[in-house]
Amino acid sequence: MPNIQEEIKKRILVLDGAMGTMLQRYNFSEEDFRGEQFKDFPHSLKGNNDLLSLTQPKAIKEVHALYFEAGADIVETNTFSGTTIGMADYHLEEYVYQLNYESAKLAREVADEFTAKNPEKPRFVAGSIGPTNRTASMSPDVNDPGYRAVTFDDLRIAYKQQVEALMDGGCDLLLVETIFDTLNAKAALFAIEQVKEERHIDIPIMVSGTITDASGRTLSGQTVEAFLISVSHIPLLSVGFNCALGADLLKPYLQTLSHNTSFNISAHPNAGLPNAFGEYDETPEQMQAQIRSYLEDNLVNIIGGCCGTTPEHIKLIADIAKDYKPRVSDAVM
Repeated sequence: MPNIQEEIKKRILVLDGAMGTMLQRYNFSEEDFRGEQFKDFPHSLKGNNDLLSLTQPKAIKEVHALYFEAGADIVETNTFSGTTIGMADYHLEEYVYQLNYESAKLAREVADEFTAKNPEKPRFVAGSIGPTNRTASMSPDVNDPGYRAVTFDDLRIAYKQQVEALMDGGCDLLLVETIFDTLNAKAALFAIEQVKEERHIDIPIMVSGTITDASGRTLSGQTVEAFLISVSHIPLLSVGFNCALGADLLKPYLQTLSHNTSFNISAHPNAGLPNAFGEYDETPEQMQAQIRSYLEDNLVNIIGGCCGTTPEHIKLIADIAKDYKPRVSDAVM
């Protein structure tokens, strides 16, 4: 089996782009989201993109294939909200294991097809673990600062179920991403370590935080350095940032990260900032030019795209990534 730990030493690895951006192109209706399995489900399901792994698997596989064709080495499973906490909004908690397992299986099938065609360029599946819609560090009630809508243990249990299903479905690595509250991420990392210990196996872990604005902090208030220190107790394949910002605005935070860690670094920024309609206007050519500066400055080992990015964006990123060597750190941490 190909080993991502070896591949990341050879070249800059390319991560896929946005899943949601691509699924919007299908204009799925409520009936499409329901499919046969949930035809008579008593609650609305439209908008639950993770569910499409069960009800529209062909579309999910098509998106994975488009990103691989564009040059991606790694695709993320369609499981960003795939915990009991995330699925509670749709009353689908009991389907969480199935949803994650099938999502991983779909991505695995497509990855194996592409690896078989070109064994010199093995393809990998990253189990996408999102932040949930609740925060463990802050109160959602301004009148009660001590209140928490979720506990660390709630998060740990939810993440553990997701991790087990993603691993059972065939993921090569796990990606704890879009971290706005590091305490949530630490619950996910704790759950991963539990599963590794119980199963007596290892699995590479990517961690990717989110700098929410020009303050240079995560939503829960951490600087780049504080975020890094908070997750560095776990042996990681990579640490990095994604979402919230475009490639140009994200660069200074990647530079800070690069100077302070010996871990591999990942980045998958948005296609610029959203416009007044919540859409992303940055063209593949514009994003390529900005990513080139990452590569010239030796900042990344894994590069991809987040909100608004398409296979066209990833193709142009992959085209230039192959011309540069992966980052080699001189940091001592």
